[in-house]
Amino acid sequence: MTAWRGGVAAALAALAVAASAQPYPTAPAPAPPRPLALAAPLEGRLANGLRVVVARRDGVPLVSAALVALSGSEADPPRLAGLASLMASLQTQGTRTRGAPEIAAAAEALGGSLDSAAGWNQSLVTMTVTTPRLAAALALIAEVAAEPAFAPEEIERVRTQTLDALKVVWSQPGALAGLVAERLAFAGSVYGHPAGGTPNSLPRIGRDDLVALHRQVYRPDNAVLILAGDIAFEAALQLARKHFAGWQPGPGAAAPGPAASAPRAAGDPIAASSAPALSGDPLAVAIDMPRSEQAAVVLGLRLPSRSGGDRAISEVMNAVLGSGYSSRLSQEIRIKRGLSYDAGSGIESRREAGWLRVVVQTKNESAAEVVALIQAEVDRMMATPPGADELAARKATIIGGFSRSVETTAGLVRAIRSLVVAGRPPAELTGWIAALQAVSAADVQRYAAAHLGAPGRRLAVAGEAERFVAPLRAAAPALVVVGADALDLERASGLQRE
Repeated sequence: MTAWRGGVAAALAALAVAASAQPYPTAPAPAPPRPLALAAPLEGRLANGLRVVVARRDGVPLVSAALVALSGSEADPPRLAGLASLMASLQTQGTRTRGAPEIAAAAEALGGSLDSAAGWNQSLVTMTVTTPRLAAALALIAEVAAEPAFAPEEIERVRTQTLDALKVVWSQPGALAGLVAERLAFAGSVYGHPAGGTPNSLPRIGRDDLVALHRQVYRPDNAVLILAGDIAFEAALQLARKHFAGWQPGPGAAAPGPAASAPRAAGDPIAASSAPALSGDPLAVAIDMPRSEQAAVVLGLRLPSRSGGDRAISEVMNAVLGSGYSSRLSQEIRIKRGLSYDAGSGIESRREAGWLRVVVQTKNESAAEVVALIQAEVDRMMATPPGADELAARKATIIGGFSRSVETTAGLVRAIRSLVVAGRPPAELTGWIAALQAVSAADVQRYAAAHLGAPGRRLAVAGEAERFVAPLRAAAPALVVVGADALDLERASGLQRE
């Protein structure tokens, strides 16, 4: 009994201490953001055309390196969707002198992870190591970038793994709706196919296709070496010359243009957000996935290239609309109505276009209601400027996220890479926070009114169609229903296999 009373007394004392430590009925106001000090990156160029960008950060003996070729999935030829992605996956799986296990062992010995990837307008090889090991890391990056073996057995192994992964992706309503919405928005353009490939396109890819694309993409006059961390500019240039000066374009390789090889439909201005659908391409699609437990709603909008002065405005607009739990979409769909665990939007930059995507997962029965709520919030963005408090809060969220993202050397490389791929000078990094702070409520409404109009919106809803098609068709009479098994996302026009 004494022990029990002693325990109660201790608990009451702890509560009293906690109460005295929190004398305020409401949370204190947030402190002003810490100033972010970023020096402008320095640039140089080798005789072979390779551009070198260096962002020095002293204090921690780490350097992140990225060799970025300025071409990627937009260079996939017709009917070979996923070629650039497959090429990137194979680059670390063996070179002319070393097999995949030896490459992996070499990276492990340096204490880093050697990674390769491809996306829209970019293919890259990256690694982060301690400063004394940077020279060896650059030698490894140069080897896998310029001399991949594309061994037949590795091609088949990676192809099989990729096809297995696609089966999982294509079984998920959110992923499938996202692919279809993207296809509708960019139909007829170099961005109008799945970057990761399709179950039909990947088996068509042969070794000759991989070699030809690699020769086109990976050339010094189409690449940028980005280094961020504990390295001086002159030392970085010296290392770049040592490991990359001998890199020359392959025989017969032509420098890719600003948006490489895949053709566009005549008269399709890729930057126009309100471009009409091509013949055979609907504005709204329901993807029937029988027995799906949930529906996924994706509303997509093609935006102009974000390489100009509206980049900061579009970022703030997206933050107000759907980035984070305090955004309008989250408030209306998740918090007020409980229709989804997550409702949000995001903007992806590509060299010739931007891509705004709203994504919500919900019950099949509430899909049509969610579509109406999304449309209403996009309409409100066009009609009404955000309030002062709302704008300030969303700006603070973006600025805080950006400041955290560049605290690491790898994050700093990513931030520079996004500018380089968009064709912007890396020095813009130092003025990003000021650009965000300068965005006004009127700027946000002006941008939304100019680019979020209904003619440019594309809608995809994936799930058990019979449970949402009727109410959805009442709002979208031109809705097209396609079975998930019948989708063909590589067609020049339309979505369904013939």
